[in-house]
Amino acid sequence: MGRLDGRVAVVTGGSRGIGRAVCLALAREGADVCVNYNASRDGALGVVREIVAMGRRAVAVQGDVGVADDARAVVERAIEEFGELHILVNNAGILLRGSFTSIDAGELERMERINVGGVIHCTEAAAKHMKEKRYGKIINIASIAGIGTAVEGTTPYAMTKAAVIILTKRYAFELGRYNINVNCIAPGYVLTDMTAAGRSREEVEELIRVASQKSVLGRIGRPEDIAGVAVFLASDEASYMTGQTLVVDGGRIDFLTHSL
Repeated sequence: MGRLDGRVAVVTGGSRGIGRAVCLALAREGADVCVNYNASRDGALGVVREIVAMGRRAVAVQGDVGVADDARAVVERAIEEFGELHILVNNAGILLRGSFTSIDAGELERMERINVGGVIHCTEAAAKHMKEKRYGKIINIASIAGIGTAVEGTTPYAMTKAAVIILTKRYAFELGRYNINVNCIAPGYVLTDMTAAGRSREEVEELIRVASQKSVLGRIGRPEDIAGVAVFLASDEASYMTGQTLVVDGGRIDFLTHSL
């Protein structure tokens, strides 16, 4: 028996990278999964096929979670398809590089809309159902950028991920009375399509080298490293945890400050 037998999950941005790994990991533990995607339809359908091959149910649902109506439709489709919703993983996000003096205003708004708005819209939609059932697990994917890593060109992105971290605490406070756990994962460098976007093969190899040097474990992260923690937070093993941010970064050493 799996730790998540009989559970239903929605994973936003589930067609690739960390989202894909989370979808598959939840399914291996027995969950049925709604795989949300925005543009990567083929990727989402591929994840669905892998889940069905495990003997679990899955559906791919298109929607831009940064748009409130789309986010509600994704959650409603999952409940319509599977009858329940127990787990929400707010994974969808984008990284657009730049400082506050160099980033385009439209790009900044887009990052805020998806990275922060997506969490707000999906949580609002899922919490309505979870409150009625008095049960739910909400897992937000932030980043150690939101805690304060010293990396050029990521300040606006870090702002959006810091917002996700504080939203985790506030939602945990507001929803705890309904037996809903809200926790957060802050990954370090994880090699995905997003982190490799816009880089040549040589640049990706250099990224891996530099990231590995910044980790006390001497390696870059894998999507599966994050997925395993998501499974734990989605399970009843974490039933007495809420409002927490779990850092999964291989022991990164390059922080601007360690003050609290």
